[in-house]
Amino acid sequence: MKKKLLFGVIAFLIAGNVMAQDLKSSAVPSVVKAALANKYPQVTKVTWEKEKGNYEANWGGKSGEDNSVTFTPAGAFVEIVKAISISELPKTVAPYVAAHYKGAKIKEAGKVTDAAGKTMYEAEIKGGDLIFDENGSFLKKD
Repeated sequence: MKKKLLFGVIAFLIAGNVMAQDLKSSAVPSVVKAALANKYPQVTKVTWEKEKGNYEANWGGKSGEDNSVTFTPAGAFVEIVKAISISELPKTVAPYVAAHYKGAKIKEAGKVTDAAGKTMYEAEIKGGDLIFDENGSFLKKD
């Protein structure tokens, strides 16, 4: 019994560090909130998540997630993801998904710009996000 309980607690802790956690604004370090306000002063009505140890601010659109920006706990900018229509993805993405993920449909799409200015694209399917480079070549599954 103790082993099962210990395993359950460990699995919960691991999952909590991998999956996104919704946060109240008060749980976000002030340096992260200041970095957001400095980089995107026009942003209002922000919701926060903690994902993979970083802080993600979401805003805009009907769902409140047309834009998401990620910062490290020290307030360093990681990336911004702007929601785009699926038709705005590079033309090679849909055929790639059809060939490698039988029956999968792209639910949402995003244009990712990282701290170095590199552009990537994100295609959300059931089971995760597929990341493509600026030319539409597959990079990884998140």
